[in-house]
Amino acid sequence: MSFHLFGIRHHGPGCARSLRTALQELAPDLVLVEGPADAQEIMPLLNHPHMLPPVALLIYRPDQPRQARYYPLSAFSPEWQALRYALQEGIAARFIDLPLALRFGSQAQEAEREEETSLSPCVPNEEEQEPTVEIANDPLSLLSFAAGYPDHELWWEQQIEQRQNAQGLFDGIREAMRALRDSRPPRNEEDAWREAHMRQMLRRARSEGFQRIAVICGAWHLPALEKLDAFSEADDRGLLQSLKRVNVAATWIPWSNDRLTYASGYGAGITAPGWYELLWSAPAQAGLRWVIRAAELLRQEGFDVSTANVIETVRLAEALAALRDASAPGLVELQEAIQSVLCRGETVPMRLIEQRLVIGSRMGKVPPETPAVPLQRDLEQQQRRLRLKPSPEIKELELDLRNETDRARSRLLHRLRLLGIPWGEPQAIAASKRGTFHERWKLQWQHEFALLIIEANVWGNTLESAATGFALDAAEHYEQPAQLTELLDQVLQAELPAALERLLERVHASAALASDVRHLMDAMPALARVARYGDVRGSDTQQVRTVVEAFFARTLISLPSACLSLDEEAARTLLTSIQHMDSSILTLADEDLHKEWCALLERLSEEERPHPLLRGYFCRLLLDRQKMETATLSKLARRQLSPAVPIEEAALWLEGLLSGRGQRLLALDELWYVLDQWLQHLITEQFMLLLPLLRRAFQGFTDAERQAMGEKVRYLYRPRPEEGSCDAVGLDEKRARLVLPILSRLLEVPLHAD
Repeated sequence: MSFHLFGIRHHGPGCARSLRTALQELAPDLVLVEGPADAQEIMPLLNHPHMLPPVALLIYRPDQPRQARYYPLSAFSPEWQALRYALQEGIAARFIDLPLALRFGSQAQEAEREEETSLSPCVPNEEEQEPTVEIANDPLSLLSFAAGYPDHELWWEQQIEQRQNAQGLFDGIREAMRALRDSRPPRNEEDAWREAHMRQMLRRARSEGFQRIAVICGAWHLPALEKLDAFSEADDRGLLQSLKRVNVAATWIPWSNDRLTYASGYGAGITAPGWYELLWSAPAQAGLRWVIRAAELLRQEGFDVSTANVIETVRLAEALAALRDASAPGLVELQEAIQSVLCRGETVPMRLIEQRLVIGSRMGKVPPETPAVPLQRDLEQQQRRLRLKPSPEIKELELDLRNETDRARSRLLHRLRLLGIPWGEPQAIAASKRGTFHERWKLQWQHEFALLIIEANVWGNTLESAATGFALDAAEHYEQPAQLTELLDQVLQAELPAALERLLERVHASAALASDVRHLMDAMPALARVARYGDVRGSDTQQVRTVVEAFFARTLISLPSACLSLDEEAARTLLTSIQHMDSSILTLADEDLHKEWCALLERLSEEERPHPLLRGYFCRLLLDRQKMETATLSKLARRQLSPAVPIEEAALWLEGLLSGRGQRLLALDELWYVLDQWLQHLITEQFMLLLPLLRRAFQGFTDAERQAMGEKVRYLYRPRPEEGSCDAVGLDEKRARLVLPILSRLLEVPLHAD
């Protein structure tokens, strides 16, 4: 009996190819792979014909789905190749790493200990206070630095990934790891547990009588496993006995190339999964095919790339490799050559190549037999029926709700959003398609959604029942009318009739208990959308109309008193709520409600008791609705900007008036004269005090509107000449006489003295 240990890096085509060759030469009767032992039951799915990498092993706690771990595998992962080899050849294979059931249990124990000691002071040990040297996540990076490579990815690619001859590779890795781990303990307590469990699994395999055992593990763990007898079995068993076990579930989920990168937050990530994929599939022609792919991509995007450019790029990459004493062009040489020749030195097309080729967007598939919660199965069925394929690429989706398929797609996306799974993000509608029948979405599938779906299964086994269950639970916990009406809007868009009646009851109850009119006004926008556009989805909006009328009636009664005795901060908060109510009135397009609303605004704008900021804003709303005459506004402006009014109050009234767009104000000459007179009567100290307030009042205008206002001021101060005089048309008589002789000759008319 003998162990054959192979130290690997988790993702690398050269390492995977060398391992596959070594296993074929060894012909083991047992393959042990570093991977969580909880996944042993679903390991055979790796040999399923519909299992296409990249995929990820997902292990989670069913009672706490957010506590989970992903283990991504690609076609060029050594673990994938080792397991596929064993399953295809009928060789026994096992995962030997510490079960996640014990890791999660140990984390729960640690959390309990922290909670117990959180109230007592904790003094760190002297050893904990000393600075320590942290080994990199990829220990082999230390070898690259020792070899003089500042970039460990470059060293790894040249020494391992582009390696054609596997002979001696794993012996060299083993020797290097011995040197790195000489007199070094495990990096942390979890590493010690993992290595103890892997040694236990090796002892078990030896006791079962296997003769040739292949062990594939991370290179860092090699020294802890190769000297099996140097570690006490009793010590390893004792180390693991203290760990608490929890229930876990395991499954396979699709993964994508972009989530294999460091940038995605994956600790064992790589920089160029697209390039590694090509190195795996065509190692002898990887450089040539890479340049061809880049040329094809640039041509698709409209760049002028010829065959001669491709040939020149390949030659340049080979020359760069020769200058750097490399056996073949690597990704660095190829990218430099592509930027110089195909991209003509520009960086913009290179970013496109890095995104589409260096990283790529390939997404794997898992077979239907893969374990999944019922909600996941229901979602997959609807995705197939509606032809909505999950993809990590951003895609635009235009929906016409008069079409049943598009309406079902919209319903699916809204239900997922209600459950906190934002596969689709609503987008603004193009001007040519404005209306209640159109929706525009931006779709992008995230792998985290798999866990969110598992978590959402607690609400129901189908998408409709889960969304309904979540909405009913949220309705019981929400207290503010605005929260409930927003939920009501989401429920109607998701078409969940089972939740509608209870939600309306909660809206009525919360409105009856609401003592602040702001809560009612903040709740109106969602109600207005439902009442105006709910019929697009066939919803009965009569009940919602009743709620709208009740909210509006209470607002008419309560708003006048709410505007009194406010400081500036409270006035600004109330102003936001008033804006919500005003936009809701416009959405409803109800003539009676609009007339009552304007009557209330007119009354409040003329009273002295409401806060000046609100009075000015009421004037602005009436002006925009064409419900206030220019003479009336000028009269109010003279009163509000008179010397008898404190300048701070005058500035706040002016700020309220100037809210919104400036086009309407540009035509009001009389208002500008009143404003100018007020400013001219301010002394320097008052003006300097008001300057920040005035700037804030004008900050909402666009640059074009500000420029037009500047021109307006200059126009107001032009002298007004008497009608009929030369100055009335801006004529300079002395200069005009100089032109008369030329005009006389051109027109062939005599020039008279007068």
